[in-house]
Amino acid sequence: MSSVPSTAASSLLTPATKIGLSVSLATGLYGISFGALSVASGLSFWQTMALGLLMFTGGSQFAFVGVIAGGGAGASAFGAATLLGLRNLLYGMQMNALMRPHGFTKVLMAHVTIDESLATASGQTTDSEMRRGFWVAGVGVFVLWNLFIVAGALLGDALGDPRQWGLDGAAVAAFLALLWPRLTARQPVAIAVVCALATVIAVPFAPPGIPILIAALIAGLWGWFGRGRRGQGLEPEMNPYDEPNAGTSRKQASSSSPTKNDGAAPEPSLPPTTSPTQNDGAAPEPSLPPTTSPTQNDGAAPEGGH
Repeated sequence: MSSVPSTAASSLLTPATKIGLSVSLATGLYGISFGALSVASGLSFWQTMALGLLMFTGGSQFAFVGVIAGGGAGASAFGAATLLGLRNLLYGMQMNALMRPHGFTKVLMAHVTIDESLATASGQTTDSEMRRGFWVAGVGVFVLWNLFIVAGALLGDALGDPRQWGLDGAAVAAFLALLWPRLTARQPVAIAVVCALATVIAVPFAPPGIPILIAALIAGLWGWFGRGRRGQGLEPEMNPYDEPNAGTSRKQASSSSPTKNDGAAPEPSLPPTTSPTQNDGAAPEPSLPPTTSPTQNDGAAPEGGH
């Protein structure tokens, strides 16, 4: 009887579920930082909760609060938050192609389509695990993120200045951790360096929120006018229209193909050397008649009988 609950637990705690839960907990902890920073920037508790429940995209929430805390206008805060949230539009297109939701499920799915849910779903190899990972990560982050926002907003006064605890740098560190592994080519590194320098130069002169827009404009112009060769650039890590492990199966099939051998066609098999129609390139000699033929005896006519 004890094996039945263990089997049910193992069927629920699949690898996708475990990854989704761990990602949800790690991401939710950043909600403390956002709640404390939002209250410290002058927003009320309910305004902070509205951002977490309705906007629900960490980067845009931090950008909005950062601009407000720096004395920027609401339009600048809205522009910075919208700019960072545009990536979710691309995420939604990819997940729609992968999961094909219908009805009200599509609305719920759109709201929890974030970096974490997309990353968890994209790392799975089966459709069932992909769906399970997406929903566990998306709903898990939504619940824990807002719970920790409540904790951060309520403890904001007790914590004092969030910068004393390094909470103001938590979001920056998280973004850097997400960005760093993707800088594997020269062009993304060059774009990141140029945009960072432009932001640093613009901060003393431009209103809060404008340096982010300037950096985004530079990156957009670079991408538009600096197109590389065909097939290069920021390509997706997975094709939503390919079947799982399709690349591996195609690669294995090509390696075992009978029509390919290191780029050359296989040599045709030679006929056996003992073929009766071939002997070192010469035709076979005709067989001689028997020496005891009655019509021939060393060139002389045969002798008569007794």
